[in-house]
Amino acid sequence: MKLKQITSALEQIAPLSLQEKYDNSGLIVGSSDQEVNGVLVSLDCTEEVIQEAIDAGCNMVIAHHPIVFSGLKRFNGKSYVERAVMKAIKHDVALYAIHTNLDNVDSGVNNYLCELLGIKDPKILSPKSDLMFKLVTFVPEAHKEEVMTALFAAGAGAIGNYSECSFSSQGEGTFKANEKADPHVGEQGKRHIEPEFRLEMVFESWKKGDVLNALKSAHPYEEVAFDVLVLDEKHKQVGSGMVGELDEAMELNAFFDRMKDVLGVSVVKHTAQLKEKVKRIAVCGGSGFFLLNAAKSSKADVFVTSDVKYHEFFDAEKKLVLADIGHWESEHRTIELIQRILNEKFATFAVHLSKTNTNPVKYY
Repeated sequence: MKLKQITSALEQIAPLSLQEKYDNSGLIVGSSDQEVNGVLVSLDCTEEVIQEAIDAGCNMVIAHHPIVFSGLKRFNGKSYVERAVMKAIKHDVALYAIHTNLDNVDSGVNNYLCELLGIKDPKILSPKSDLMFKLVTFVPEAHKEEVMTALFAAGAGAIGNYSECSFSSQGEGTFKANEKADPHVGEQGKRHIEPEFRLEMVFESWKKGDVLNALKSAHPYEEVAFDVLVLDEKHKQVGSGMVGELDEAMELNAFFDRMKDVLGVSVVKHTAQLKEKVKRIAVCGGSGFFLLNAAKSSKADVFVTSDVKYHEFFDAEKKLVLADIGHWESEHRTIELIQRILNEKFATFAVHLSKTNTNPVKYY
């Protein structure tokens, strides 16, 4: 299988355009045309993980965390990052990262964390804005259906649980073709009046290229008139963290015991218990303290995340229980989600889960 087939399948679920600005998701080492014999999925990419891939006959490692976050100026093996990249190149092992783009989709890391913890009907905790565009174009009546069908096929017109959403209104368009034009209707040098429909539909930012290509391919005019407008609204399926509810309220310690069992948590650092039982739970795998105010606003009883500093625990202000379960602990089972995505796309392809524990934090 070609490497680009694998990355394409992943990016249909988690488009690279949804990663945070500081991130480095995507193909880090390797060629998109490279033949892939097997894939090893890991939370982190280290020398040990790459050796595990080599031993398993896998020439691609898919990690949640990128091995490279910023530019490397030298490759002399003085850091674990350089050594890992050098080893991958030497053994022709491709490295791919699917990080904050997988965090930011409603079928991604935090949704899987909710699934594991028994949190039902989760919603994005902090939806992102500036991701919804509106296309406005003008189509002659005879080609309206053809253009609409092409735009829908490219992903335009999807709103929440609905697809093929659009609005159209009838009017007249005018144009005059010069001597170099090849007009679909009308004559060179004469103003032409054509009955047209104003056609509007929304689409997500990462589909812009596909939508505009579909418009230009299906539209009969030599020059297609259109506007793309950025909508001032939040995308409910894209953003940080998630919040939902347990089937039944639980004692706080019982919920913590569930987390320990399911996620392999050794220690839960948390603020004081506020009430005997909890039901509404907010989560953010990895470093999620920046979502504390959103978790408070969501009326969560508990906010589960990691990497919380000492003074930041005070910011919970007795509005909820802030629980730090550890970065590795909150995300290590993400590899199962990535395996699930690939197995659904490629049922007979070998996708292995890493057995290397990459957690640099130990507990005594």
